[in-house]
Amino acid sequence: MTFSGVFAPIPTPFDDGGEIDLAAWRDNIDRWMGTGLRGLVVLGSNGEAPLVDDDESDRLIAAARERIPADRVLIAGTGRQSTRGAIRASLRAADRGADAVLVRTPSYFKNQLTTSTFIRHFTTVADASPVPVLLYNCSAFTGVTLPVAAAAALSIHENIVGLKQSDPDMSYVGDVVGLVPAGFSVLVGSAQTFFTSLALGAHGGILALACVAPSACQRLYELVQTGSYDEARELQRHVTLLAKLVTSIHGIPGLKAALSLIGYVGGRPRLPLAPVGDDVVALIRRQIELLNNITAGETHD
Repeated sequence: MTFSGVFAPIPTPFDDGGEIDLAAWRDNIDRWMGTGLRGLVVLGSNGEAPLVDDDESDRLIAAARERIPADRVLIAGTGRQSTRGAIRASLRAADRGADAVLVRTPSYFKNQLTTSTFIRHFTTVADASPVPVLLYNCSAFTGVTLPVAAAAALSIHENIVGLKQSDPDMSYVGDVVGLVPAGFSVLVGSAQTFFTSLALGAHGGILALACVAPSACQRLYELVQTGSYDEARELQRHVTLLAKLVTSIHGIPGLKAALSLIGYVGGRPRLPLAPVGDDVVALIRRQIELLNNITAGETHD
């Protein structure tokens, strides 16, 4: 199994009472499986993972596996603050059909989280996990950064197969790509810098924008792979503003609003998050329309 290409980190739909909506979850996944996405990430940051209970996580992973064909990849987020918590979550995810687990850095005791602490944590999780482990560096959410030295040391572990770098730090991407062995996948989480990351040697992306515009993200990836850099740069220019609206500017509420506009079930974010206002919805709608025009209607495959 390879971890390259474009993956969508899908949101978790909640009903008006704040409960997970499994029917909407299944319907959304069926639609994403009609696109060219390499696979889906469930219970990542965009899945509101820290706001989802363990029993809900188990049901979501199992339901996703039922809808995702064997030739597509199901990655489940299993990061927890404790090492044993991450192990237990990874075991449950594997038991419910996840192909790999995405394990974010612990962060609560950040002053004690040294390079050696991170290496010990991820090594222990990977030793126990029955499926491959992807490291997850998302300092915008956690307030900690997985040191490049730790990522490089962990990349030689036989069960640690890649890294998701969510922050748009190109020096970090370049440093990791230059230090890890061949076969270790570097995936990025910023659609705003997807072209640059691919040019630096990243193997693909886990992009919130891919939930809304999978064809555009896939097209950008393919253009870089074939050396069509001028066309890729132009497409990058057009996707950047919509990418910002559903990530750094309005986050999960913006992403869910965008999904609702294109016929998916976005649902409400779970408290304490709140939906975006009508003015933001109108702005997102306009950017979707503009991107649709640029990509000749291929965005909503």
